[in-house]
Amino acid sequence: MLNYGLHINVNFPDSQNQDSMPNRLINEQSPYLLQHAHNPVNWYPWGDEAFNLAKEENKPVLISIGYAACHWCHVMEHESFEDEVIAAYMNEHFVCIKVDREEHPDVDHMYMDAVQAIGGSGGWPLNVFATPERAPFYGGTYYPPRPAYNRPSWMQLLHRMNEIWQQQQDEVKLQSDQIIQHLTQASLTPALSQGEGGVTGPELSKELPRKIAESLLKQADMEKGGFGNAPKFPGTMAISFLLEHYHFTGHEPSLKHALRSLDAMIEGGIYDQLGGGFARYATDRNWLAPHFEKMLYDNALLIAALCDAFSITKEPRYKKIIDETIAFSERELKDESGGYYCAIDADSEGEEGKFYTWTWEDWIAAAGPFESAQDAAIAEEYFGVKREGNWETTNILHIANSITGIAVEKSVTEEYVYELISTVKSRLLAVRQKRIRPITDDKCLLSWNALMNKGLCKAGVVLKQENYLARAAEDMGWMLEKFEQNGQLLHTWKQGTAKIPGKLDDYAYLTQALLQLASATGENKWVLKADELISFVITEFSCNDCLFYYTPGGQSDILVRKVDTYDGATPSANAIMAQNLWICGMCMDKSDLIARSDRMLIAMGDAATRYSYSFSYWGILLQRKTEGMKTVVCASKNAEAVRREILENYLPQTYLVTSAKKISEIPILEKKYFDDKMFIFVCSQQACLSPVSGVDEALCLMSR
Repeated sequence: MLNYGLHINVNFPDSQNQDSMPNRLINEQSPYLLQHAHNPVNWYPWGDEAFNLAKEENKPVLISIGYAACHWCHVMEHESFEDEVIAAYMNEHFVCIKVDREEHPDVDHMYMDAVQAIGGSGGWPLNVFATPERAPFYGGTYYPPRPAYNRPSWMQLLHRMNEIWQQQQDEVKLQSDQIIQHLTQASLTPALSQGEGGVTGPELSKELPRKIAESLLKQADMEKGGFGNAPKFPGTMAISFLLEHYHFTGHEPSLKHALRSLDAMIEGGIYDQLGGGFARYATDRNWLAPHFEKMLYDNALLIAALCDAFSITKEPRYKKIIDETIAFSERELKDESGGYYCAIDADSEGEEGKFYTWTWEDWIAAAGPFESAQDAAIAEEYFGVKREGNWETTNILHIANSITGIAVEKSVTEEYVYELISTVKSRLLAVRQKRIRPITDDKCLLSWNALMNKGLCKAGVVLKQENYLARAAEDMGWMLEKFEQNGQLLHTWKQGTAKIPGKLDDYAYLTQALLQLASATGENKWVLKADELISFVITEFSCNDCLFYYTPGGQSDILVRKVDTYDGATPSANAIMAQNLWICGMCMDKSDLIARSDRMLIAMGDAATRYSYSFSYWGILLQRKTEGMKTVVCASKNAEAVRREILENYLPQTYLVTSAKKISEIPILEKKYFDDKMFIFVCSQQACLSPVSGVDEALCLMSR
């Protein structure tokens, strides 16, 4: 790689007058792009126009990537992109492109991988310098307006990049070609190293889930919950694996840490104690101080993990948080036509967390009046509020002491404490609602909406809430209406317009949601739709006869088609597809889908064992496979009652198919409907067992 020597001295150019008119981003949908539409930087949206201009003028391209709820993206905008002098230099020497990573996750993947290969780390804002052919040659994340944090200033970096482009252009292009070669090879590594052989070999023995559990617990913070030190992300896929591991094996440490992690988040500042909903992550080990943005996908995934916890423990606190998180999503993220928005910003009035935090003066004015000093002390102790602040000079509300503990300490009843806290919450929320709200990123992404659909569906089943299932069915119809055009899915929707071709996670998550909704409701039309989407994915996304590319064939605006296999903030789309293939293969009697799912699991078994946290969803599937994945079929007039009774049980390795009428379109239901009798069929990959007439008998067969 080139040594760019970023310690150089920089002569800043004279200030230039900038056109006060908005730039090209003013015509975009993305709230993140619109935030930059009045910058003096002559931003272009992602597309051919900018790169064609760069070719014509022989300029390097600056690609700046972020998202609307990103705090440090806002910081860099205010410090640098709104500066007239800096903007003038950018406009003169570069063609500048702004990208919303949520609109173009494939673009973000490619350039993030490049920056990590160049410098070893990544994040947002992501600032990448590329050739007019889109190939990256240097990049980094946040750069300050003046040298700081052992980093050059943004202006120094711009000056150096321009100098290198002018003086070493051949070398730059050679390096960019090498980077693309490296990224292409790295992307294909999982596909090239796929496993061989059947699924009954030692690779998928029950020893494998035990090793994964041991690996996860070695990475766990046994005292404070979660995994690793600060910053702490929810880690929902790892938590779900541990909950299922306990269910299958009775391994108490797995259950203990999964619940410890969920409880720590529920009690911490990462959870909004007044309005419900989880922030993206905590900046500290204790889960107190969040990065205050709230993302749809985090809340969707945490709803699902909390449903698992409730299924196992039946603890009311998990039901309470599930209900509150769904209520938050409906109240603050729901579009009036249906569907859920992406996120709520961390900042308001130019300050991170201002909407959610309380100075001592704020607290005194809003929480009271209290009838006694003891009542005031109870509220302060419960929420952990301090005169000097518990975070910087203000307070983040969290559950610092339990209702039970406070009741014992103050010699009052738990009911008294509960009623007092409820009253204080109502007062605080009423005051907070009058504050200036953070901006909402009001575009809808198909993939994230599909995750929320799964969460709603799971909550409907686990909590026996028919209204949640009804919402899931309604939202499924909305997604198919808004995002599907000419037999293909689109990625993003806002104010009546959908655009950008769907990615693998759009197809994978929607297919998963369709299959779950079909199982939960008995509406088997969703299975047929899932099968249709799977056929399209196999045609357009296949890398080989095992794994899938992240982008469809024919997409020409990126240089590297990535095969993405690990969990990020959301589950691996390839892992979700492996599950979808198995379920749909069983339902539709397509052995080729089942065989491909098996090959995918074999291919990823080693990675799931060695890098358990980053491949947790693969671990979930591998564990289910070793326990014996099954489909359960009941087709009779009483199928609805059977479905309800079976779904009361926690059966993560089982897919339930029911029908109250004779149906021929779904092969697994063929010849299983009887007018005057009821039979339940338990089927493994190899064969269906002898039918039984009672749910208890069927449950016994499922546990074999």
